[in-house]
Amino acid sequence: MTSYIIPCLLAFVVLFALGRKTDVYNALVQGAENGLNITFHIVPALIALLTGVSMLRASGALDWFTALLSPAMETIGIPSEVISLMLIRPLSGSGGLAIGAELMAEHGADSTIGRIAAVMLGSSETTFYTVAVYYGAAGIIRTRYTIPAAIIADIAGFFCSALAVYLFFG
Repeated sequence: MTSYIIPCLLAFVVLFALGRKTDVYNALVQGAENGLNITFHIVPALIALLTGVSMLRASGALDWFTALLSPAMETIGIPSEVISLMLIRPLSGSGGLAIGAELMAEHGADSTIGRIAAVMLGSSETTFYTVAVYYGAAGIIRTRYTIPAAIIADIAGFFCSALAVYLFFG
């Protein structure tokens, strides 16, 4: 039955549009054109963001920041192994997932570090990617308070996730 849902949905949309006397083909072409225009506006920001994340990892700057923040984070109960995840996750979802997968492969998914990584991945957002995509699509140049507010929310998510794992799983 599930294999029929999408074809039935598409047939319903076409029949509904024809019932309203809408040129379905023209609407499809206009929608595809708008999608391509939005893609061309978003691509430069995405390329810059992904290049920056790759440079951060390849240059060793991520390891340097991890070593710098490690003593402070360990005093409040956050293992140094998850600091790299905290630094990359707001920049790149795929980079955050890669680091999370590395942590779980190395320490185990049921370990404290694996659980903290899993909860951090679920309680944070790829802030800069999201801003680049949605603001780029809407043509907004000034983000005003969006990035500071989103980073504060990410930090709260990171700290609350580490605290929750320690409280519930020891």
